[in-house]
Amino acid sequence: MAVPVISDYRALLDRLDRWFSAGRRAAPIAVPCRGGCTACCHGPFDISIADAELVSDAVGRLPAVEREAVASRARALLDRMRALEPGWEPPYEVAAIGDDRFDRLSDALAAEPCPLLDEAGRCRIYDDRPLVCRLIGLGMVTPAGRGIENACPIQDRFPGYAELAPVPFELEDFEEDELECLRAAAQRRLSDAERWEFETTIAGVVVNLG
Repeated sequence: MAVPVISDYRALLDRLDRWFSAGRRAAPIAVPCRGGCTACCHGPFDISIADAELVSDAVGRLPAVEREAVASRARALLDRMRALEPGWEPPYEVAAIGDDRFDRLSDALAAEPCPLLDEAGRCRIYDDRPLVCRLIGLGMVTPAGRGIENACPIQDRFPGYAELAPVPFELEDFEEDELECLRAAAQRRLSDAERWEFETTIAGVVVNLG
């Protein structure tokens, strides 16, 4: 049986998926962002405490051979991360080294593939990928006038892709519901709902499953 915080968060992410699907259908060109493209699946990046719960659950459900392959890649990447930040320790919280140092670490390892990619370059847990992975591929505009640019790193390779208009999304309402998921995840994973701003990396989660 799914843990409520995980099932609630999956339901929340479904709203993002529906937004993306609608934006893709409405686009006047074929949107290249889809499962199997790995252009944005490199380098360490921060994920939320709710994403940590989601990734941990999804990796834990992989067949043993796949799970060990992911763990091996995660350990190797984490070793490289710790070589750059020797004092960084479990649970590998981004705040422990600060945003500036984490950004430098991410830049130094920008070419490293995500531990969740298989030999063919496909995400092993695509349906349970973190929130940030679902925000890349289309621009977004919110009712409050906030804009989030399309962060696809190869969008200039496809005619018309970079010029697509941002797709409207009720992000402010989404963030209110996300906060509830973050607090629930922090309570479950860290026994402290007030640590809802906790962020880590996929490698850190995989190496510290549970």
